[in-house]
Amino acid sequence: MMLEYLAHVKQDERGNWEVPHDLLEHLKRVASRAAEYAESFGNTDWARVAGLWHDLGKYKPSFQKYIRAVSGYMSTTNTEGGAGRVDHSIVGAIYAKQRYGLGGENFAKILGYLIAGHHAGLPDYDHTGGVGGALSMRWRETAHLEEALESTIPDEILHVGLPESMPCKLEQNPDTAYLLEENLHLWIRILFSCLVDADFLDTEEYMSPQATSQRRGVSFTIEELKQKLDNYLEELGRISHSGSINQIRASILYQCRTNAKKKPGLFSLTVPTGGGKTLSGMAFALEHALRHGKDRVIVAIPFTSIIEQTAELYRNVFGADAVIEHHSNLNPDTETNVSKLASENWDAPIIVTTNVQLFESIFAARTSACRKLHNIVNSVILLDEAQMLPPQFLQPIISSMRGLVKMFGCTIVLSTATQPVLTGSIDLGLESLTGFSTSDVVEIIEDPESLSKQLKRVEIKNLSTENKRSTWHDIANAMLEHDQVLTIVNSRRDCRELFDLLPPGTIHLSALMCPEHRSRIIKQIKEKLGQGEPLRVVSTQLVEAGVDIDFPIVFRAMAGFDSIAQAAGRCNREGKLDKPGITYIFRPDRDAPPGLLRKGQYAGEEVLQEFAETASSLSPDIFQKYFHTFYSKLNSFDEKGIMTLLGGKRAHEFSFQFRTAAGLFRLIDSTEQRSVVVGYGESMELVGQLEIFGPNRRLMRKLQRYIVSIPHPIAQALAGQGSIRMINGMDGLFVENVFKLYSEVYGLNIDGPNLTVQDFIA
Repeated sequence: MMLEYLAHVKQDERGNWEVPHDLLEHLKRVASRAAEYAESFGNTDWARVAGLWHDLGKYKPSFQKYIRAVSGYMSTTNTEGGAGRVDHSIVGAIYAKQRYGLGGENFAKILGYLIAGHHAGLPDYDHTGGVGGALSMRWRETAHLEEALESTIPDEILHVGLPESMPCKLEQNPDTAYLLEENLHLWIRILFSCLVDADFLDTEEYMSPQATSQRRGVSFTIEELKQKLDNYLEELGRISHSGSINQIRASILYQCRTNAKKKPGLFSLTVPTGGGKTLSGMAFALEHALRHGKDRVIVAIPFTSIIEQTAELYRNVFGADAVIEHHSNLNPDTETNVSKLASENWDAPIIVTTNVQLFESIFAARTSACRKLHNIVNSVILLDEAQMLPPQFLQPIISSMRGLVKMFGCTIVLSTATQPVLTGSIDLGLESLTGFSTSDVVEIIEDPESLSKQLKRVEIKNLSTENKRSTWHDIANAMLEHDQVLTIVNSRRDCRELFDLLPPGTIHLSALMCPEHRSRIIKQIKEKLGQGEPLRVVSTQLVEAGVDIDFPIVFRAMAGFDSIAQAAGRCNREGKLDKPGITYIFRPDRDAPPGLLRKGQYAGEEVLQEFAETASSLSPDIFQKYFHTFYSKLNSFDEKGIMTLLGGKRAHEFSFQFRTAAGLFRLIDSTEQRSVVVGYGESMELVGQLEIFGPNRRLMRKLQRYIVSIPHPIAQALAGQGSIRMINGMDGLFVENVFKLYSEVYGLNIDGPNLTVQDFIA
C-alpha cells in the first residue's frame, strides 16, 4: 500500500527503493523523544510542539512530488514544482506565528528559531549586523504555509495546544528575572538540542538501523562507575608508599567525598599541583552524581595534551566503553563505532573534552554542535585548570555557567591550583565583569592556604631583582650547571634561540612540532627522567598544564603567576627529592608576545615586586591578588559583544542573533591560522589517500596528529615560495612541499629555504 505522505526514502544494498519513512509517524516520534529530553528541565510542551511542527513543510505538494520523483516511488518521472530542493523548514515557524496571532509574536519566535533552524542551524532574528537566513524575513513567506495546508494534515498535528510552561519552571519574579535575561538564549538553544537530536536519531533509525543498534553499546550506571573508582583507589592506596604526600592526597580525597554530599551548585577545588585532583575530582563528581541523581560527568580541559593523558587514566579506571574522548586531536585508532556515535551527542556516562568544545557548543548555532546540549543538563561538570578560561570571553562564559547551574540543574567544579577571580565585580572603567556571588561558590578543600604549605615542594627564586634582565647566554650557562633541567619560555622564537646555545642531546619542544611528534618527545623525556639520565629541555608553555613530567630544576621566563605556578608544578612534582626543587624566574631581554601573554607578564612583575616576601609561596591568596591585577589590564571581558547579541534588549524582544554570536564566539581564532600537514610519520601516505579518495572522518582525524598551525601571513609566504602547497580539493589545508622542511629537532621550519620571519612568535 502506498503511503500518503513521506518523510524520508532510502535504497537497499541492491539499489532498490525501500518502504519510505511515514511523515506522520516521524513527526510523532520526534515530538515524543524531544519531549522526553526536555522533561529534565520542565519544558516538555515546548519540545513536543516543536517536534510535531518541525517538518510541516513536508506536507507541501511540491515536496511530496519531489521526494517521490527522486526516489522512484512514483512511476512517473514528472518533477514539475519539485525538481530542485524544496524549502520545508520554515513552514512550521510560519504556522507558529499564525497560531499565536497578534500579541503572541515573542512566544512564536521561540518555536520559530527551533523549527526554522532544524537543518541549517539557529538563525539570526534580523539582518542587523547579521548573516543570511534571518527569521524576521523568512517567516513572511506565507505562501509556503498556504501550500502545505492544501494537503490533509491530521488534526492531532495542527490543533495541538500551544506551550504554556515557563523556561526551566522559573516563575516571573525579580529573583529570577536576571537569569532569564542572561540565559533565555541558552534555554532556546537547549530546546533546539532536544529537537535536532530527536530528529537525527529518528531519521537514523530509518536510514541506518545498524548505527542505532550500535548506539546502545555498553551502558554503565553512576553507581557502577563509582564502585570501579573506589576499587581503583583502594588498590592504589594499597601499593603506594606511606609518605607524607600520599597522606595529603588521601586527605584531599576524603574532603572531596565528604563535600560531595552538599547540595548541587557551584564548587571550587583548590589543590596544588601534585595533590591528585584528577582522581579526587572524579570521586567528588561520581559521589555527588549518585547522591543527587545527576546523569553524567563532563570533564573539560584546556589542552589536548592533558586530555589524552587524563582520558587514558580514566579508561584504565572505568574501561574504554565508559569514557568518551571528544576533541580534535583524537587518534581514530582508539575510537570504536560506539564512541564515534556517542561523541555526536555525548550520550555516555563520562565525557572528556576541551573547553573549546564545551563552550563553543554552548554558544553554537549549527545543528551538529548543538545536538549534545540537552545531555549537559543535570550533569556534573569538572572544569580542570579553570584559570585558563579565556578572559576576553569571561562574561558570556560566567553567564552561561550561572544558567547551567541555576536553570539546568548542573553542578560545576572549578578545579585548579591557581583559582581565578570569578566572584564579585571587576571594573575596567567602561565595562565591568559581573561574576558569581561569593556565597554561591563552595570551596571543597577546608583550608587551601594550609594545603598549599603542606604540598610545597619547590622554592621560587627570582633572578630578575632590580629589573635585571637575563640574556639567553646567561640562561644557557645556568642550565649547564644542572644535569636535569627544564626551561620554559614565552615564544617559539625564544625556544629556538636558547636551544641553539645548548650542547647536543638537549631537547627542543614547541608547537611547531606536530602532536604525534610532541607525544613521542614527551614520552622520551619521561623515560630519561625515570632512568635518572642527564637531560636538558627547552620548551614553550605547552608543557605547563597537565604534562606529567618531574624535574629537580626549572627555569621560567617571566610570565603570569598562573604560568609560573604551572611551571613550578613540573619541578619536584612527586616530592622525591631530599630537599625542595628550585624554580628560577628570569626576565629575558625580550618581553612576552603582545596581548594576553604580555599583560600576564606585566601583572606577574607587579605582584612579584609588591609582594616580594610572600609571592614565592604561590599560595591561593597570591593568585587572588595576581588575577585582580591581570584582569584590570584587560580591554574587555566580552571582546566580541556576545552579551549584546544575546542579552539585554534582544532578550526582552526575543530577537536573538544566534548565528552571528556563534560565528564570533571562537575561543581559538582559527581565521588567522592555517593548517599544514608536515612530513612526519605516516603523514604523506595519509595525504595521498586524501587526494585520491577524498576526505572522511577517520582520515581527517588521523591527519590531525600531523598538523601544525601557523599564522596566515606565514602560510602565504611559504606557499608563495613553493615550500607548502594546498592539498587538492581542501581549501585552507596545506601540505609540506619541500624535502626536510620539517625537522626532527625543531619541527616545522617556518623560515623555509628563502624566507626570514624574524618576529614570528608563539
